[in-house]
Amino acid sequence: MDTQRLLKYTAAVISEFSLAHNLTLAQAFRYLKRYKGIEFVKRHYEVEHTLSFDDVVDDLTTYCKRMGGRLV
Repeated sequence: MDTQRLLKYTAAVISEFSLAHNLTLAQAFRYLKRYKGIEFVKRHYEVEHTLSFDDVVDDLTTYCKRMGGRLV
């Protein structure tokens, strides 16, 4: 896995997540870190990066909710 691509993709996902949930970038990052969303992106990068950002945000929202997050 190309680390630089993963980092750029993760930054883009955090940005899209923040927009979708009306959060600042810092709030989105802290939420995704706390509820294991960053780990999810890293672990499933090979599949997730082939999906639309809308689908990835939906996946992260669902996953973080299962991990205790309460955005939805």
